[in-house]
Amino acid sequence: MAGNIPGTIYAGVTLSISITLTAYRAPEWSLALYLRGPAQIDLTSTASGSSHLIAADAAMTSSWAPGAYWWSLRAVQGAEVALVDEGQLTLEADLSVIASGHDGRSHAERVLVAIEAVIEGRATKDQQAYQINGRSITRMTVADLLLLRSRYRDEVRRQKAARHGQSLLGRQILARF
Repeated sequence: MAGNIPGTIYAGVTLSISITLTAYRAPEWSLALYLRGPAQIDLTSTASGSSHLIAADAAMTSSWAPGAYWWSLRAVQGAEVALVDEGQLTLEADLSVIASGHDGRSHAERVLVAIEAVIEGRATKDQQAYQINGRSITRMTVADLLLLRSRYRDEVRRQKAARHGQSLLGRQILARF
């Protein structure tokens, strides 16, 4: 069921989720979607034939606080309430109202750039460690930096693939029988 609730929603953009449940058909049942995180957001479905439509217009979503939310989807008929599904999603900020200077890169993307800057700077330094007035500094080895860079490159690649709806398992291999 969680396939109907997106993993990411956006403030300032119209939200429209159509859900068909054979056990909890509209209009006899309605659905309630509860989001809990930086804010409390409660949405109720309207009937669309035998399906449920959970919707919020852009004016409503523009005031939603971005961040990680936990959600609960419940079917309601009078006093009867059934838990249909639950999960987690990310509510992204409304980019149209964010001031200039915003860095929209993920943590992994920012760390990868920092690691590569250290590797680049290390090319001119040949000391692994040194000591001045009783204080010592030891740098990570180039091998450790390269391993860390590889891990963050993989994470960035997975994030980009997920954002574009591509497989997180790697490249597609075709076979003919």
